[in-house]
Amino acid sequence: MRRFKSAIALAAIAALIVAAPAGAAPRAARAGSDTTSGRPTVDRAYALVQLAAAPLSTYSKTKPAAGKKINFSSSTTKSYRALLAAQRNDFKQWLQANAPKARVSGQWDISLNAVSVKLNGASLATLRTSPLVSRAEYQGLYYPTADDPDLGIIDAIQAWSQGGGVALAGKGVKVAIVDTGIDQDHPCFDDAGYTAPAGFPRGQIQYTNNKVIVAKVFNNKVNQSGFDAKAVDSHGTHVAGTVACNFETPAVVDGVDIPYDVSGVAPAAFLGNYNVFPGDVLDARSEDILNALDASYADGFDVANMSLGGGARGIQDLLTIAVDNLDAANMVVAVAAGNSGPGHFTVESPGSAARALTAGASTVPHFVGAPLTVGGSTYGIAAGDFATVTADLTAPLGVVLAGTALSNACTAGVPGASGKPAAGSLTGKIAVISRGVCTFSEKIRNAQDAGAIAAVVVNNVAGDPTAMALGGIANEPTIPAYMAALLNRTALVAANGQSATIDSDKAYFATTNVDIMAGFSSQGPTDVDFRVKPDVLAPGVNVLSSVPGNEWAFFQGTSMATPHLAGSAAVVKSQHPTWPAWAIRSAIVNTAETGVLKAFTDGTTIVTDVNIQGAGRENLLSAVDAKVGLSPVSVSFGAIPSGAGQTKSIALSLTNLTGAPATWSLGIADTTGSGLSYSLSASSVALAAGASATVKVKLTATKGASGGDHQAWLTVSGGGSVIAHAAIYTIVK
Repeated sequence: MRRFKSAIALAAIAALIVAAPAGAAPRAARAGSDTTSGRPTVDRAYALVQLAAAPLSTYSKTKPAAGKKINFSSSTTKSYRALLAAQRNDFKQWLQANAPKARVSGQWDISLNAVSVKLNGASLATLRTSPLVSRAEYQGLYYPTADDPDLGIIDAIQAWSQGGGVALAGKGVKVAIVDTGIDQDHPCFDDAGYTAPAGFPRGQIQYTNNKVIVAKVFNNKVNQSGFDAKAVDSHGTHVAGTVACNFETPAVVDGVDIPYDVSGVAPAAFLGNYNVFPGDVLDARSEDILNALDASYADGFDVANMSLGGGARGIQDLLTIAVDNLDAANMVVAVAAGNSGPGHFTVESPGSAARALTAGASTVPHFVGAPLTVGGSTYGIAAGDFATVTADLTAPLGVVLAGTALSNACTAGVPGASGKPAAGSLTGKIAVISRGVCTFSEKIRNAQDAGAIAAVVVNNVAGDPTAMALGGIANEPTIPAYMAALLNRTALVAANGQSATIDSDKAYFATTNVDIMAGFSSQGPTDVDFRVKPDVLAPGVNVLSSVPGNEWAFFQGTSMATPHLAGSAAVVKSQHPTWPAWAIRSAIVNTAETGVLKAFTDGTTIVTDVNIQGAGRENLLSAVDAKVGLSPVSVSFGAIPSGAGQTKSIALSLTNLTGAPATWSLGIADTTGSGLSYSLSASSVALAAGASATVKVKLTATKGASGGDHQAWLTVSGGGSVIAHAAIYTIVK
């Protein structure tokens, strides 16, 4: 995520994170990709009917010899096909006589001798009485798999199928990337098959094509510095790839062929390069951001992605007001929550804007790293900016302890740094040390000074290992260094002194570390008025996407979560072109999955705090199927004094997003805290198609209500299940 000064300064991906303590239709927690649990498995309106004769593929006179194909031009095949066609015609006549409303809707003779039948009330039992029928069954329902783990986590491919498939996923929707530029020559943005809208490309057309249709630069020093829209820094190209990389683009990282092909969340969308960090510029001013936003809106863009942020200043600064106004004027603005977590009150501007679609970050379960083999087990360890082995390295593990705990190996005098390795204590060994307290460079340098020939830094937060960044010390370490997962700490400590091998050939590792909160992800509530933020979580750790020069990289940050939301907004927009921006935002937020996010401290405890998880982790399939729009997307009562009993009410608007009348029941669930309760002015709403109603959410606090956070879920239910939810929040001081 990028920062701005007085607006904005560069936000580096978190290199040092020290562990600290800290809905709508809730869908079942799952391992991460494409479960069909809870979905229909058959379509009872259609049958598949196998007829008695063998198909071409198995009939003795037409089946091919080993290694050959069916000879469709042979007279034998043609004769038998005619026979099968006659049998199908006989069945159609039988159907007309015995099930006159049923209709044949498809037919086959190669893999099966079969027809499909739209039943129109006929039963399978009736079809089975035909002497021509060998077997009849309801047609199965099958769901697309998502090899790309990002897409699997948020059910993106299933959402695409709701709108006609990948070719229409975001088609025609324009997404502005307000960032460091987009390398339009990357295969992710190959424009073959695209036709730019009338009047496009625009701007500096040397940096555009028929997919990246705008390239403009915004910097208050542009005239003096001669900056242009070229993507010099990799951040914007990475973000753009997550939004709209072309479907199934092959990727290689560090020489490792990724075993799936990468796709953006909205692969058919158009992109705009609105570069506010041109050249070597590391920060942008408010005016640069405002210029880019206004330009993208004037250019007709539907969605803006801002993977950037800076310090929040009070209830609202002007940039947050601009974001709110653009949403009201029908442009969805997805914004990073910030990388200033953990801890409440860390959400940044403009992600703090009430009408921003604000993203927090969670894990994607994969990475590219080197195999570390010890004691018969192999662990994946991630490389970063430090040296890596050029040939397989075998040496004993040298575990550095502070008492009985794994040491962070930091400089003497730094709090908690006891256990710095003594001179000569790691000679010829692969040091095993802990992340935390000081920079990676410092701790690895300390290990090197103690004689280590390589270092493995064990993560101190749950999830997969991530790339380590150089710390900027004067005497950077030169030994190979990697990160290991927290999950492997116990085993590595127990292997102290055992021979270990770091493989020089990297590999792709798929893991089970899905839906773990990122420790760096900024948290709400907002300053002063104490609103819930972020709005929703999305994959933001170990996100694989494009970088300039036909390269690929794993990045982490709320910057990487935000384009998942922007791409999702494009998909929702493409399927519901008449929905206003607020409704698209609500669809994404208020249908998120609850009960799936886990704490970064241990990777198992379920997160329930709405100012950490917002409404939950987004689910694009649920968003495109949204039935009700809520405004606002969360209900925040702000702060109340503990010694003053009082009541407050906030109006919540509910809009029927479907094309038919609907009646929904409303409820309040999971109220926490004592001396404080929430209630509703109505227990149900009945709405015509497209109609809206207002319900009041009431807070009642007694004198002496317990201090701290109080939260609940407002639920909207229809057809026996929850179809939307919104967080309710109050802080008692």
